[in-house]
Amino acid sequence: MINYLYKSLRSTELEQLTEYRRGTWVYVEDPSEDELEELISRFKLEPGHLEDALDQDEQPRLEREGDQVYMFTRFAFRKSGGDVDTAPMLIIFGGEYVITISRNHVPAVDLFKRGRFSFATTQRAKLVLQILSVMSDQYDAFINQTSKQIKGARSRLRGRGITNTELSNFVIIEDELNEFLSCLQPMNASLRRMLSGKHLPLHDDDQDIVEDLLLSNEQSIEGSRANLKSISNIREAYSAISSNNLNRTIELLTVLTVALQVPNVVYALFGTNVHIPFEGERYGFWIVVVVGLIPLAVLFYVARKRKII
Repeated sequence: MINYLYKSLRSTELEQLTEYRRGTWVYVEDPSEDELEELISRFKLEPGHLEDALDQDEQPRLEREGDQVYMFTRFAFRKSGGDVDTAPMLIIFGGEYVITISRNHVPAVDLFKRGRFSFATTQRAKLVLQILSVMSDQYDAFINQTSKQIKGARSRLRGRGITNTELSNFVIIEDELNEFLSCLQPMNASLRRMLSGKHLPLHDDDQDIVEDLLLSNEQSIEGSRANLKSISNIREAYSAISSNNLNRTIELLTVLTVALQVPNVVYALFGTNVHIPFEGERYGFWIVVVVGLIPLAVLFYVARKRKII
């Protein structure tokens, strides 16, 4: 599907045109073969780069072909099942247009359509940077949500403990964070190349935006690494706590086993068919019971003293 979006500095709303005109943002989502051929023919695009844009495993990079700049990026989005994933998007910067191509729907486009901030498709370099800024903000939002999940799990570690479901979720979160890192790090490399001004004509304000993007991505990278470290620490702490609890349980069961055996030995001795002490006493039964409980009491005292129970 090919959409022609247009908004000038004087416009108040984003227009969706039926035909291409100069200064248009050509937004392409899940294109067919015929649509790809139309784009290649009309804008003289490199076919190989368009094929790469539809490859779900394509990594961010920056290429230049003549007067056209091909910037491969990856944006984060939430799937219908609730998990977070990333998908590739190709941004093509030409002399009179900006083209974005992706197999998946790009959530950032919805923000532009709703007029959440000021922009103009005629300001092509700035439009590209604004698209990248929105994508960077989405990464930051997902990383912040992940941080809250990890903090919640860490606080529960002190109380009732972490469930097996939460431990399983950590595996998914780690995959998401590693995916973010694999996207953000090459993205920053592309942004640094962009600062040279050889790929996009940048004004002073545009250079400030690129520097802000670099800083924001660096913070997201550090946030991802910190979350991965926190997950590792929580998993190690949970393992240590579980091991300690298991040891204490074994110690307790051992003490209980010994505690039950000691009175049984005493009672077994008094159950033999020979003459024994207190057999003629009126309170002989209770004397035997007390004699059997004395070592049990001593054992209980020692266990409490050593904090076994």
